[in-house]
Order: sequence, then C-alpha cells, then structure tokens
Amino acid sequence: MKKIVFTEEFCQPENLFPFTLTRQIQDIRIGILTIREKWERYLQLPSFDKFEDDYKDLDRSLKIDATIDKDILYLVHGNVLPTPKLIRQVKKLKHGEFISVPGRESFIYCISKKEIEAENKIKMSKAVEMELNLTELTFPWNIFQLNNLAIEQDFELITKGRKSQKISSSNKISGSDIFIEKGARVEHCFLNAEEGSIYIGKDVTIMEGCMLRGPIAVCEGSTIKMGSKIYGATTIGPNCIVGGEIKNSVFFGNSNKAHDGYIGDSVIGEWCNLGAGTSNSNLKNNASPVMVWTSTGLKSAGLKCGVLMGDYSRTAINTSINTGTVIGVSCNIVGNGLTPKFIPNFSWGSDGVERYELQKAFSDIHAWKSLKDQSITETEKSLLKHIFDHY
Repeated sequence: MKKIVFTEEFCQPENLFPFTLTRQIQDIRIGILTIREKWERYLQLPSFDKFEDDYKDLDRSLKIDATIDKDILYLVHGNVLPTPKLIRQVKKLKHGEFISVPGRESFIYCISKKEIEAENKIKMSKAVEMELNLTELTFPWNIFQLNNLAIEQDFELITKGRKSQKISSSNKISGSDIFIEKGARVEHCFLNAEEGSIYIGKDVTIMEGCMLRGPIAVCEGSTIKMGSKIYGATTIGPNCIVGGEIKNSVFFGNSNKAHDGYIGDSVIGEWCNLGAGTSNSNLKNNASPVMVWTSTGLKSAGLKCGVLMGDYSRTAINTSINTGTVIGVSCNIVGNGLTPKFIPNFSWGSDGVERYELQKAFSDIHAWKSLKDQSITETEKSLLKHIFDHY
C-alpha cells in the first residue's frame, strides 16, 4: 500500500510560531484546504505523520522502520505546498529515489523496506532534480502572502469536472469562477470574481448585503454576517462566523469575528474570538517594513503584516492590535491602547503581566467550544499543558 508520511524535520517549525505549537505544519490551512488535505487529494492516498518523539506525536504518527513491510512511503516535508507539476513527478518516483531542486536540499523521498537501514536511518539511491519554484511556508506571514496562489490552485483541484449549485438571481455577479457547494445559502449579495475565484463551501450562509471580492474561500459551515466586506485573498475556515471588513487574511476554523472592525494581512488560529470593534493595523505610519517577533529574533515580513494569533486566543471589545503583532496560544487580550507586538502564550491582559491559570484556560476553552456543540478533548489538554509548561 502507498502512503504519504509528513515530516517536520528540516522544516524549522519553530519559525512558524504560534501555529505549529498546537499542530503539525501540514495541518496549517492555506487556500481552501490544509497542506495535508492538498497532498491527499492530489495523490488520492492516506497520510500519516513521521514519529518525531515529541508532544505532537498522535494516533497517526508512524515510525519509519522495518514494520512498514510491503508499504511504499512518500516522505514529504510538511511545509511544501503541492502543485500539479510536482505531483506528476512524485507519481513517477520509484523506491529509493528522491526529489530535489537546484540550491535546495531534497524534500520528497520514495521509500520501501529496502531503503531502511535502521529506525529513522534511510539510504536513498538516486536524486531526481526538478526545475521548480518551490512553494513552502517558512514564516507565518507566508500564509497570507501565498493565499492568493493557494486559493486558485485549490479551486481548480476541488471544482474540476464538477458543477456549482445554481447562483440565485437575487445576487449581483461579476466574473465566472464562482463555485457554490450544495446546502450553501447566498442571497442578495455582491460576488465579484473578476480578479480571483470565489469558493463557497457546503452549508455556508452568506447573509444579505455582503460584498465578496475574490479570490475568496468560505469553507464548510461558516457564516458571513450582513453587510460584510471581504477582499481577496481571504480564507474563512470551517465553522467560522465573521463580519465587518476583512482583507488578505486566513481564519483556520471555528473562530469568530462576528462584528464590525478591520482585520487585514493576518492569520487567525482555531477557536479564537475577536470582540466587537477589534481592528488591527497592517501598515506602519511611515510605510517602512514591518518587523515581526520570531523565536530567532525580529524579521521583516514586508510592508504589510497585521496580527498572527495562536489558537484559543480572544480579544475584548474595541481592541486595537498593533502592526505585526504576534499573539500566542490561549491568550485573553484586554487593555487600553495598542497591544504590544508580542504577547506570550497564556497571557491574561495585553501586557502579559498576569498568566492564565491552566485549569481556568481549560474551563474557558470548553465554554467557547460548547457554543459550537463541541468540548475540549483530553488530547487538547495534553498539548496545552505541554505548551504551558515548556513555552
């Protein structure tokens, strides 16, 4: 049997803080799908994660050793986004071969039992070099910077050979690349796909008066509230509720920005809530490059960068978020004036003077998840406790 096995080794997941604290790189959403879902769809294969002997090893973690028996594994760097050209080459690989591009280490390996000398020790026999502009996530701002490309590639992958639900005549339509899945409700809206595709997922509700300018992806079960203004390239992940003004941003899933306020050039993790009137700055007053906190020091994200918010974090009403702000996991942001540019994990208040009590964090996360008929799991508690203790 053929399988995809993702690895974070050599991908420097620490540079994608805070999103890789609570997930593997391959489970980051960019475009319509997560990186994992893209590879699974292109190759039509199940995926697993290479056992890395750390706290993120879960049920689908797999050791690369003699126990793989007759399986053929495609070992893939988790931060690489697939393209049709790359997939064609992957399908041609024979066991013992690996793909590399000029000036770059190898990043996809085809492995059988014959290539395994010991646990996590692999001997490959042949390099296959490709002329390819490799698309990969190196820093968290790449998620919104590459979202235009990712939406268009996913749109083609998902909609090829399929027919959209009929678009109601109550809407004002421009452009042709609009796909609406069954069960979605879209009435009395403005859908402009002249500069990019618009994908509306299953059971999505787009309330009246909304203005969507592609490329945009609104994923399954999400709601766009009345009169919202959404510019490309924006992804609203599954089961989100959003409103107000959003531009070139990615919401991973199960998060809310249900009221007015501006979010631009940003990434919002899962189970986040932005209080009414929350807005971020995405451009400095002097139009100079935005310097963003990373685990290895300040780095330039370019001219525009808003907020990078980790999972389970929330803001109070009328929160003003500084340009290029990084917010960790499970933070409760309250306070006056602009936020600091870095807010550590489990902060209570925007200055991080107080730390969230772990059991209180669990209780609050459970309360928020219950609003969407879910509950905090033991796996989540284990991950969060490790982050609380070590980060």
